[in-house]
This record gives sequence, structure tokens and C-alpha cells, in this order.
Amino acid sequence: MGKVLMKGNEAIGEAAIRAGCLNYFAYPITPQSEVAEYLSRRMPEVGGVFLQGESEVAVSYMIFGAAGCGERIFTTSSSPGISLMSEGISYIAGAQCPAVFVNIMRGGPGLGGILPSQADYLQSTKGGGHGDYKLLVMAPASVQEAVEMVMRAFALAEKYRNPIMILGDGLIGQMMEPVEFPDHLKVEATNKDDWATNGMDTRKSKNRNLVKTMYLDPEELNAHNLKLKAKYEQMAREEILYESYNLEGDYKVLIVSYGTMSRVCRTAIDNLKENGLEVGMVRPQHLFPFPNQAILKAAEKPNCQAILSVEMCMGQMVEDVERSVQGKRPVAWYGKCGGEVPTPEEVMEEVQKLMN
Repeated sequence: MGKVLMKGNEAIGEAAIRAGCLNYFAYPITPQSEVAEYLSRRMPEVGGVFLQGESEVAVSYMIFGAAGCGERIFTTSSSPGISLMSEGISYIAGAQCPAVFVNIMRGGPGLGGILPSQADYLQSTKGGGHGDYKLLVMAPASVQEAVEMVMRAFALAEKYRNPIMILGDGLIGQMMEPVEFPDHLKVEATNKDDWATNGMDTRKSKNRNLVKTMYLDPEELNAHNLKLKAKYEQMAREEILYESYNLEGDYKVLIVSYGTMSRVCRTAIDNLKENGLEVGMVRPQHLFPFPNQAILKAAEKPNCQAILSVEMCMGQMVEDVERSVQGKRPVAWYGKCGGEVPTPEEVMEEVQKLMN
């Protein structure tokens, strides 16, 4: 199959099917409701299950149940819906079950607005629910990249037995772009007999598999958390992913940006280059683990004077950028959070201020 023109939300749904996921439980919320609309028709065509829960809270525990049985499962939602799912996500992480969550972000706090935003960065990367847990967080910048990340997410979820979060803004969900679904990203079935509650008769075993999150003995709970910590450290070693742009030249300003905002920054960098001004960019494709060393290395270039974090929020990524730079360069922020998307001209203006 060649490239087809698809809306982002519909492409996300199709990508999950192509990856081998035939279970989708969700509750509608703008600006990602088209995923559910698409899959309500598409899942029955491929022998899958589409289920609309009575709330996002209910959906999160339906996902927990399916994941605990070893079923490949995913859902999509938007900012307030993910907040409601956060308790269930914590349970799923604590029970070490694989599941994929897609957040097509809208503005906040509260009900906010339905236009594009990146205001869920902290919620996703620092653990939005209770307890010591982390999610591997992916951040696509195009519909094609969203497709590929969705398809990879199932393999990563099963590799780490952990929820995966794909963080896109409303533009990713609503824009239409040509996409293709790479055959090599289809996820083969994995053996879950050693942990899933899929029936003793099914796996011809006399051993019971128990999926749980409650550890009343403090030493046992501590040991469990240390086991989870080791898994997150493995993610930090093996799953760093980022894109470098224009880092070969003698840039004076380094931009750090992700998602569709990074596409605006790329245009700004190209325009500045035409005017004889060099600017580089590091685009995190995985927000956890964060590419700390890549940003530090780029910031340490001799001519680099400052770092600019450009986001569609009030600067939630700035702390991670500052931690990466380790005080060796000043870090500034620019962004908007009401649903407006900063323009290339506005980014160029902010860059020029840092060059003066």
C-alpha cells in the first residue's frame, strides 16, 4: 500500500490496527473524537473490539483488565480525559501491564479550549498519577511520525510491560497529510504466559498468574519499586530519541522544541539562515527519556550564546532543558498557551533578541 491522504486522528486509529492491536476502548473528547468515530466502523471490519465506556475513569480500568489478560490494547483521549485516566494509568504501571495511551492535547487548565496546546508535558513526563512510576513518552511532529510512533509503541509497551504515552497536540489530530503504514512496524505476538491472567488451561500451567498493585509489606513494596526503577533506567539508556537540525554551523542560539511547534521553529531557522544568522535545534522525539546529553553537547558549542525553549504552553519543558544545560548557557522560553500557534516570525524575533 502506497501513501494515502488521511486526517491525523484517523491515521492513528489505522496505525494501531496495522500494528496488530484489535482492542480500542475510549470515551469521546475533542479534538481527538475522530479516532473513535473511525474505529467504531473499522474495528468490526477487522474482527476487533470497539468499546465506548461511560467515562474516562471507567475506560482506564477496562484497559487495565484487558492488558492484565495479555490483550494488546490502546486508547486515545485529550487533556482532561487523560487526567481522569491517571489513576488507572498508575495502576497499570504498578501492575506492569503493557498499554498505549494517545493524548491529543488541548489547552488548560480546567476545561480550557479545544485548540492545539502542549500543556500536558509535565503531566506525561513526570507521572500524572500517584506513586513512583514513569511512562515512556513519544512526541510526533507529523501525521506520518504519529503513525510510526503508534506502531512502535506496542512493541515498546510489551518490551517494558509498561504504559506508553504518545503526546500530540490538536494539530496532529486534525491536520491531513500523506501517510503510509510500514509493514516492518507490524508487531508480532509476544509470549505473555509467564505473567498474564490468560487462564491456566490456556497456558497448560499449574501456576497462577496474579496481576496486582497492592503490596502491604513495606519491604516487598520497596523491592517492587526498585524493580520498576531499574526498568525506567533501562528506558533512559536504550530509548533516547531526538532529531538534530542545523547543528553543523556556528549557531549562536540553540532552540529546543518538539511536536508541531518544532516545524514552525524549523521554518524560522531556515529564514534566519537566509539572512546570515545561524540557529540550531534539538527536537526531542521521546520526551521521556529526555535527550539531556544531546542538548548539553549542542549547548557547549563555542559560539552558542543561549538556549531557547519554544513551546505551546507556559514553559513546562524549560526545567528539563535547564537541567540538560547545567547552567553553562542561559535558557529562555517563548510560547503561547491559548490555542494560538507562534509564527515563524515571532520565533525569529525572540531568537534575535537573544543574539543582541
